[in-house]
Amino acid sequence: MARTVWDSTVGKKTVMAVSGLIMLLYLVVHMIGNLKIFFGAGEFDHYAHWLRTVGEPFMHYEWTLWLVRVVLVVAVVAHATSAYQLSRRDIRARPSKYVHKKPRASYATRTMRWGGIILGLFIVWHILDLTTGTVHSGGFQHGHPYQNVVDTFSTWYGNVVYIVAMLALGLHVRHGFWSAAQTLGVGSRTRDRALKTVANVLALLLTAGFIAVPVGVMTGLVS
Repeated sequence: MARTVWDSTVGKKTVMAVSGLIMLLYLVVHMIGNLKIFFGAGEFDHYAHWLRTVGEPFMHYEWTLWLVRVVLVVAVVAHATSAYQLSRRDIRARPSKYVHKKPRASYATRTMRWGGIILGLFIVWHILDLTTGTVHSGGFQHGHPYQNVVDTFSTWYGNVVYIVAMLALGLHVRHGFWSAAQTLGVGSRTRDRALKTVANVLALLLTAGFIAVPVGVMTGLVS
């Protein structure tokens, strides 16, 4: 039954919608946590330590954090795989161009595919920069996330990569949230306006909230 659902277009769209909403929930929580950096190094470093001790003593050190990471990896893989396969299926179904042009889609709709690729590459860079420290500038310090963040956004390329990715994220969320609602049967003529408003507000808040951190470093609010 699971294979039958996965092989269907509706099944893939449902997997894409659910995995997208899981990642959206994480992004909201992650953004709120990131904004703690404006309360100083002690507050931010304490928050980062708390993430590793959530659930103790029932959960061992970092177990909850790793559980969240596993869920996110599964969600990302499921989302990317379903998106790729749906795209390939759509191309196979339309081997030649339409004689009549389709109505022009929104900028977010037309850039969903490239936005997804940009975000996928950004996730890899972000992990190598602030989780493993592999590509980190200024000397990565384990247990000092505040200083690591300041180091990253003290470089022009760190700011450019992050801000471009967050702009892509905003466009992705704006279209993706509304699409997920349609796929899961939440959308309707009476709800479409409200859903689009929620999508716009979410996209704006997430983009502004994440970009606030590099801007804070650049302006000296975070140093």
